[in-house]
Amino acid sequence: MRRYFLLLMILLAGICTHAQEGSVEVIADERIDLLIDKHRYLNRHQSTLEGWRVQIFFDSGANSKRRATEAQKRFSDRYASTKAYLSFKEPYYRVRVGDFRSRLEAEGFLNNIRNDYPNAFTVSDMIDPPPLETKR
Repeated sequence: MRRYFLLLMILLAGICTHAQEGSVEVIADERIDLLIDKHRYLNRHQSTLEGWRVQIFFDSGANSKRRATEAQKRFSDRYASTKAYLSFKEPYYRVRVGDFRSRLEAEGFLNNIRNDYPNAFTVSDMIDPPPLETKR
């Protein structure tokens, strides 16, 4: 009896796997292709995207622009491979560094510069997209 049951189970398994062969035909509105093309075009020509930076300086008041410029120069001299950005959003001048796609990347960089910039922190910002690294 067991042998017949086992033989029946093997036969059913074979039939089930054979029944999964087939083809798929996608019927879609032509406008979907236009939307996809538009999405690709916008992604190719968009100069910024949402990402993360590390803020190393912010200050307001007298001489704050000069101090921010000095902080930006000091950082650029020490970490030449990472870009520093000076911006003003009333009433603060601030210096933010890096172009990181994820918060994890920004936190990793923050840990590397923590000794030089103990008050630095990560912030969400619009970044210049860094090139994607491809593994070969």
